[in-house]
Amino acid sequence: MLPFFKYNWQVRNEYFDILCPIPHEEIFKNRIGGVGSIAYTLFHIVDVEYSWLITDLNQQPEIEWRFEDFKSLEDIQRFSEERHPPVSAFVVRYTDGTSRGNRDEGDEQKLLISEDPPLKYGEVMRHVIAHEIHHIGQLSIWVRELGLKPPTANFIRRSFF
Repeated sequence: MLPFFKYNWQVRNEYFDILCPIPHEEIFKNRIGGVGSIAYTLFHIVDVEYSWLITDLNQQPEIEWRFEDFKSLEDIQRFSEERHPPVSAFVVRYTDGTSRGNRDEGDEQKLLISEDPPLKYGEVMRHVIAHEIHHIGQLSIWVRELGLKPPTANFIRRSFF
């Protein structure tokens, strides 16, 4: 799964780079489809990734961020960069066959008991990957509407293997 997380992180950073010169009003403008604006979509991707992987699977205290506290694309990019180290560390540990720091051959079957019905860790990991890819597709449409070329959706030739 690690290559797919790396893909998502790389494409997310490419979107931040592409969107950097775009006026604030366009980034925060409410759009048709998705969860609202480009800004909120990027915030939402980071928030969901952190919440599922660190709060739920890694059982850390819940942190609730308010989108209203993010006033610029740079704020959201910094939010992404600050959340990345613990997320990346967890993903690397997990994909090496561990979760919560303990070797467990049954990780794919391990249950997230806080959910009803319980979810499997592997199911949550895959959901987080698919969630970001879904929103990347929405971003690509909005970026094209702004007259820009979105990052390539290709997984190949990104040197993950």
